[in-house]
Amino acid sequence: MSLESDMEVLGEVPLFQELSRDQLRLLAFGAEHRALRAGEILFRAEARADAGFVVASGEVHLVEGEGEERRIAMTVGRGTLLGEMALMADTRRPSSAVTATDCDFIRISRPLFRRMLQEYPEIAVILHQRIRDDFLAMAHRILELNEVFDYDEDDDTPAGPRE
Repeated sequence: MSLESDMEVLGEVPLFQELSRDQLRLLAFGAEHRALRAGEILFRAEARADAGFVVASGEVHLVEGEGEERRIAMTVGRGTLLGEMALMADTRRPSSAVTATDCDFIRISRPLFRRMLQEYPEIAVILHQRIRDDFLAMAHRILELNEVFDYDEDDDTPAGPRE
């Protein structure tokens, strides 16, 4: 892929939509490419995560569980960032990523992303706001679950759905 096409794909990622052309160019220039055929593993659940992967083409299954418990939790495609938290902190992969089709990925390492934050501190402000908004939305969804389930007050475990 060309630098311009990488910039186009990166601009589709919600986390990067506010970046200028120069910022996208720096990100695209420092990123790496990885191509995988259908059925290959991009990463496994619980593996250390040191980079994020943007799906440039193809589709990827996010897989949870092993053996008979294995299930496809979600299928994602172009413009999806896998491992957003890995760009900011040492973490582990919450699920496995297996290619559903032939895929091309743009790999963004944590050091590259940190360099972006140092050179463009305004990105850190945008990132902080997005993480805050995502956290508040998640907290709201959790509170909505309280309305659906009764909880045993002694041990904070669900007692079952309300009728």
